[in-house]
Amino acid sequence: MDMTFSPEDRAFREEVREFLHDNLPDRLKDGARRTPGVFVEPDIGMEWHRILHEKGWIAPHWPKKDGGTGWTPTQKFIFEKECALAGAPALAILGLRLVGPVICEFGTPEQKERFLPGILSGEDYWCQGYSEPGSGSDLASLKTTARREGDEYIVNGSKIWTTHAHHADWIFALVRTDSSGKKQAGISFLLLPMDQEGVEVTPIRSMSGDHEVNAVFFSDARTPVANRIGEEGEGWGIAKFLLENERGGSCFAPRLLQSIERLEVLAKEQPSGVNGAMAHDPRFRDKLARARLDAEALEVTELRILSELAKGRAPGPQTSLVKLLSANIGQRIDSLRLELIGPDALQLPLERPLYGNEAPEPVGSEYAQTAMGRYLNNRAATIFGGSDEVQKNIIAKTVLGL
Repeated sequence: MDMTFSPEDRAFREEVREFLHDNLPDRLKDGARRTPGVFVEPDIGMEWHRILHEKGWIAPHWPKKDGGTGWTPTQKFIFEKECALAGAPALAILGLRLVGPVICEFGTPEQKERFLPGILSGEDYWCQGYSEPGSGSDLASLKTTARREGDEYIVNGSKIWTTHAHHADWIFALVRTDSSGKKQAGISFLLLPMDQEGVEVTPIRSMSGDHEVNAVFFSDARTPVANRIGEEGEGWGIAKFLLENERGGSCFAPRLLQSIERLEVLAKEQPSGVNGAMAHDPRFRDKLARARLDAEALEVTELRILSELAKGRAPGPQTSLVKLLSANIGQRIDSLRLELIGPDALQLPLERPLYGNEAPEPVGSEYAQTAMGRYLNNRAATIFGGSDEVQKNIIAKTVLGL
């Protein structure tokens, strides 16, 4: 694999850097930096979304014919890395990275015309209805049903851990349309409007006090048959396609490396209480160096996947490796942040947001103010999108052939 950038790629990198310098407001960088949750709030993320949409850079992972950028895999990597280095907010993935590519791949021309423009512009905000109470990681055991009546489906059941459902206009959901055969074969993929009487959203507060996830209850909720993606019973295959994009559709290493660089800078200033700054503590320095090496190895793995994508191949089960590594490296970085900051990291302000004119004053620094919230919220990283155990089983079976 050639690790060097071509002259065209270097020119593209300079174009991205210039655009970020001129168009990324400080208030958005501040909001992204001071958000302890897994996802930035829509008031931050959607403003950046609209800026990128106006530039035509909002959907690098979509086919160009459906509104994508037409970038090469290398250009996608460059863009994501430069955004991470610049401190840009991470975009909401639910529409752009998850249901958007599904509609591009499996949707009818009418569905593309109906849904893709709203995802691109940010007019429609999406959430994902996969997990259910009692199902755990056994997604195929879902019990939410969809009964067809004429040209509509009547949906009953519930979903849980539904990120940003309280902001969403639409939900894409896996539902059971047939219970007579193999459980995977009876699942369909539906798009449902959230603003109807049959949909109830109940907030779930995390340990950090953040409201990102919810329980969603369907009581005779309705959606047209025209909002089914694929045929009845094809939902499981579509779900696997979506999960591959969720687990490996992004480059996680650049943001992990950016977080490590922040820790390295702070370690030069933070007293150890024993022998000067924390940067001189051999045990802390060793743990930070190991995290950097693992993140750099992950970056090479992501580049290898991009190389495969450039040849027209699907991302495949290697995305489980990316998901497994990125989640665990991220949690280690969170732990190192607490260790570095020390007692100031014990603060856990429940006010939200922690940015803007109404933000509470931090104890010590704004970096310390969000450290515990980030640590607590990111404990979920080894569960959502498929738990570590699920990823290890996939790797063992499909990558290692065990």
